Order: sequence, then structure tokens, then C-alpha cells
Amino acid sequence: MAAKAGDNPDSLMTLATVFCLRNLRKTMCYQGFRNKLCLRSDIFLPSEICDKLVNTYMELVHTDSNFEPEESFFQLFSDPRSTRLTRVQLREDFVRDRDLEAIRKQDLIELHLTYCNSLSSRSLKTLTCFRETLVSLCLFGCNHIFYRKGGAPLACNEDTEDDEEESPASRQALEMDFNFQGFNRLRLLNLGGLPDEMDAETLLKPLKSLTSLDLSNVQLLGTAFFTQWKDRLASLVLYNVDLSEELVSTVVELINLRHLDISRESRRTSKFKMTRKILTAIVQRLINLVSLDISGHVMLDNCTVPHFEEAMGRPSTEPCKSSIYPFQELKRPLQFLGLYDTTLCNVTHIPAYKVTGSKNEDQVLNAIEAYTEFRPELAHRAINQLFDIARIQHCSQLLRALQLVIAALKCHKYDKSIQVTGSAALFYLTNTEYRSDQSVRLRREVIQVVLNGMEQYQEVTVQRNCCLTLCNFSIPEELEFQYSRVNQLLLKILEPARQDESIQRIAVHLCNALVCQVDNHHKEAVGKMGFVKTMLNLIQKKLQDRMCDQVMEFSWSALWNITDETPDNCQMFLNCRGMSLFLECLQEFPDKQELHRNMLGLLGNVAEVKALRPQLLTPQFITVFSNLLDSKADGIEVSYNACGVLSHIMFDGPEVWSMEEPRRDTVMDKMWDAIQSWDVSSRRNINYSVFCTFIFKVLLYKQKCSHIFLQTL
Repeated sequence: MAAKAGDNPDSLMTLATVFCLRNLRKTMCYQGFRNKLCLRSDIFLPSEICDKLVNTYMELVHTDSNFEPEESFFQLFSDPRSTRLTRVQLREDFVRDRDLEAIRKQDLIELHLTYCNSLSSRSLKTLTCFRETLVSLCLFGCNHIFYRKGGAPLACNEDTEDDEEESPASRQALEMDFNFQGFNRLRLLNLGGLPDEMDAETLLKPLKSLTSLDLSNVQLLGTAFFTQWKDRLASLVLYNVDLSEELVSTVVELINLRHLDISRESRRTSKFKMTRKILTAIVQRLINLVSLDISGHVMLDNCTVPHFEEAMGRPSTEPCKSSIYPFQELKRPLQFLGLYDTTLCNVTHIPAYKVTGSKNEDQVLNAIEAYTEFRPELAHRAINQLFDIARIQHCSQLLRALQLVIAALKCHKYDKSIQVTGSAALFYLTNTEYRSDQSVRLRREVIQVVLNGMEQYQEVTVQRNCCLTLCNFSIPEELEFQYSRVNQLLLKILEPARQDESIQRIAVHLCNALVCQVDNHHKEAVGKMGFVKTMLNLIQKKLQDRMCDQVMEFSWSALWNITDETPDNCQMFLNCRGMSLFLECLQEFPDKQELHRNMLGLLGNVAEVKALRPQLLTPQFITVFSNLLDSKADGIEVSYNACGVLSHIMFDGPEVWSMEEPRRDTVMDKMWDAIQSWDVSSRRNINYSVFCTFIFKVLLYKQKCSHIFLQTL
């Protein structure tokens, strides 16, 4: 049997790492003084394992709501004699100054900090501890790291109080004392999002050996300083940097560049025009270039070959056939060419093996892949285009598309636009058309990121998209590995008194499906979450609105399912005024056959619990059940369910029948008349184990119904 998309198992290293992180006290650690987590004295971990532990820990913190972060986790790596860290990737506000300080004695080679907005200038001091070993450093989106907290001077103090640790850095107290003096081994540096108040030239001046520099979204006061790396710089990223002829002239002097990115978020915000002359100069002067990104620029028409002059035949990557004049100067095709949000992506012949754009699926997927980590604003637009492809056309690279969208949703859990477009794309990428090609593991990954989105955002669009995506899965089977979590999230959606009608309908449908055909312990656990009360609250609201819609019917159906063979849930139903709502619904909606069937099915479950039957044995309830015996609604099912409720009550014997009206014998006769009137050949939805139970109870009193019983079976 051929493997399905995404069916590759995790490595043993990955499985062992995750297990240890979930069970630190049982594997590597013990509880020390003041509950501080401490590494066992007989543990010695090499860099391969330590790097994996830290990076996987960060991933679990951001993607697994069941994972509990450890307050002193980074202290486990404070002593390089027992643990060795070399390559660390940390992201988001979770990372604090004291976490970096905890590992300051390590000989880090790579340190990537992305969107770590809780870091202040204290962490700049910690960075100097790594200056002799650091080769690669990323500070992308760390907006506060160049500012002091409360105006305090630059310092590295282990004893700083926790409340100061949590306070945000002051945007007025700019740190002016830091520079990269002594970082002699640093080769790769990302300062994307450097505050405008910081002078990039002054900051970078001590770094003589850089080979890769990213200054995305940085305001440059001058351009001449780039020439200090004229013979060394191999990669330069100037995304969203205001271009000028002076800057371009300086850039083309960096003759060893292999990757150049001068793209923008949108051509609508650029005053700079990408002319044929400028593009030609870049191609001719930078002869080592293998990767170029000019996305988001306004391209003048004279850059492209007229359609009638284009080379004939299939799309080609040969430079001599290029539909873009300047690229005919290339010696060989580029490995990567960014043309997103430009008119150039639509031409026929593009001399590059991988192109970003919006012309076709391949270009769109390349854009998502290239821009997800550092440019969510572009990834969002590309995912939206993938959504249209999956919805209107057909996605031919399903595995790649799913993996890219999942990666974007994990990477930008707190970016609403990514969550909206990503969850919408997942709905179409997981529907029936693509389902047969997807592995269990891949579909579980989808479920995980969908639930992450539901947890993070209460916004209507995200919630609707996530709920609709869950409907593409086999319920409850495919959701059972997250059974408790998904039920909690759905019940949370249904809590507000006035919820969006479409979300409410989908969420109730999912709740109903989740409690259908599952073990009783699942039903009991969900009941304790407040499932019964939530459904009854929905019913109460619909009664107030005098509306019997799918939400009303699904709510009663869900109650029917969750009370099946679960006495505790039946008790909750009675305790939460369930019988009063039953009577009100009967009175308000006398002709709603499906509603009646669901309500009586639920009451049949309640009647099966002997301890609860006395609460049903009142003149009002018995009269209602007795009258429903005559119902012809929904085939025989309403009559059948009413008869089932009464048969359980009758089985307790005449001694418990304390009321004068209606008389027990009269009700028994009506039950017999109802059974005789049933059309045994009609279509019906009957649980035969329940049917056998109550029919035998009736047989104790009416022996003559045996032939009817046999016909019905």
C-alpha cells in the first residue's frame, strides 16, 4: 500500500525529546530548593541533545496548550560542564531577560531571537557574553531590546526582582551604550525592525567580517558604510527599506553578493520605480547572484518583451529566452527570483527555478514558503490566494500546501490575519476531494493548529473557519485524541447568550456528533464540563425567541446522546430544569416532529435510571407522555419513545403509583393500543436493545402483545 501524504513518522530523537520535556521530573530533573527545577548530578548532555531540548521546548510552548512551561527551564542549561548549547532559536514574548541570562555561560554559535518583545537592554548585556563564539545572530522584531526598563542603566543582574522583570521596556529610555565591539566571529546578522532612533551605521561599524546582513524595515541615514563589506558580503536583505539611486549604486558594488533582497510589502507604498536600467545594472554587476527578490516594486513596461516577440514553445528557464529583458544578461538561471506583487510574475519565460508570484499554484506556494517566517503580511496574502486555488480550481501539491499552511499557523499563532486566511484554506484543503490522500498524522496536525486558533481567537471569522474545518473530519473518531480539549472549546463558543447564528449551529452540530457513539466515560467527562447546562441554556434562549431551528433540534439531540446510559448526566438534566423546558417546548412547538422525537428519546434515557423515575411520576408528566402515545409524527418513533418512558415507570409496579389521575390501568391500556397501531413496516430509527427492554416490561402486564412484539423484531 502506498504511503499517504505526510505519513513519515517522527524520528526516535524527536519522540524521546518530547517525552523528556513532558516528564522532566521523572527523567532528567528533580525538585530543588523553593520548587526550583534542577538537573540531576549524573546528567551530562552534548550540544545536539541540548539544542534539541531547548528548540523543541519553545515549539511545545507555542503550539501545545496542554504543555506546561517551567519557570526555571533555562536554568537547567546554566552550567556548561553538564550541558552544552550551541544553536538556540527563541521566539515571541514568552522569552524574558532572565532566560537569556541563565544561559550566558554557554558558548553559543547561533542565537535567533524573533519577535521577543519582552526582552530589554538587559539582554544586550547578556549578548556580550557570547561575543567570542557567536557566528549567527538574529534580533528580528525584538522591538524593545534596545530600550531600558524604567530607565535603568545597562546591567546584567541575576537578582532583579520579578515584578521589574515583567514590566515592559520604556520606549523613551533608548540604550546608547551597546555596540558590536568584540563580536569578531559574527558572520550572519539580522537586525530586522531596528528602531528608527538607532543608527545602523554606528551599530554595525565594528563588524568587519559580515557575510550576511538583514536590515528589513530599517531606516538608513547613509549608504556608504555597506562598502566596508564589499569583498565579503554574500547576502543582503533590504526588505521595506526606502530605495534610492544612491543606495542601488552602493549595492551593485558588493560584487560577491549571491542573494539580494530589495523587495517591498506593496508597490502601492513605493515611490521608487524599478527601471530596466536599474535591473540591468544589478544583473550585470552582481555576476555571482543566484537569488534575487524584487517583489512589491512598480515595474516599468519597457522591462518585458512584447508578447508577439516572446520565444515560442513551453515556458523556459533559459536566460536567452527570458521574457524580462534585463534577465537575458544572466549567465545561468537564478535559483530563486521573488516577483510577488509585480507584473513580471505573469510573463511566459522566467529564468529561475523557483519564482514567487501569483500567476499559478507553484508561485503562490513558493511565496508562502519564502515569506512565512519574517513577512507574515505577504504570507497572509499568498495563503489567501491558495485558498482561492483550493476553492475554485484544484490544488495539485496537496502535501506541500498543507504543510506550508500548518507551518504558517504555528509560526504566527498570534497573527489574526494569518489565522483567518490559514483556517479558511485548511477547510478546503481537508475536504472530501483531498481526504483520501492524507495520512492520519497529517490530519492530526491540522486538528492541532485549528484548535490552537480556536483557543487564541474568539473572533467570529476564525471561530467559524475552525469549526467548519473540524466538520471535514470523521467525528468522533478523528477527534478522539483531543476529545476533552475540543469539547471544552466548543462549549466555550456556545457560552455567550447572543452568539453568531452560523457558528452556534455548527458548534452544536459538532457537540452532538462528539457525544454520539462514544464510551460512557467520555460522556461523563463532557457532562462535568457543563455540557448539559450549556445545551439547556441554548434551548432556553430559543424558547425566548420562539424559534425552533437546527440549534434547538441539535441541542435536544445532543442531550439525548449524552444522557444515554449515563445516570449522572440524566441527573444534571433534571437539576437544570430540563423537564420544565421539555414541557415549554411541547407547548410552543406542537407540530415539530423531529423535536418531539429527540426530546422523548432523551426522557427515555432518564426513565431508564430507577432512582430518577419518581421525578417523572407526576400527573402532569404522565398525562403528557400518555397523550404522545397517540402521535403519528415521524412514523412510529414519537409514540414508541413515549411508550418507552412509560414502560420503565410501569415496571416499578403499582405500589409506586401514588396519583389518582391518570389511572395506571388507563395508561397501560393506551400503551397497548399504541403498540397495536404501529405500522411495523414503516421506516424508523429505533434502538432495539432499548425496545426489547421495554417491550418485555409491557409483556409482564399484557401477555397478549407477544405476536406484535415478534412482528416488530
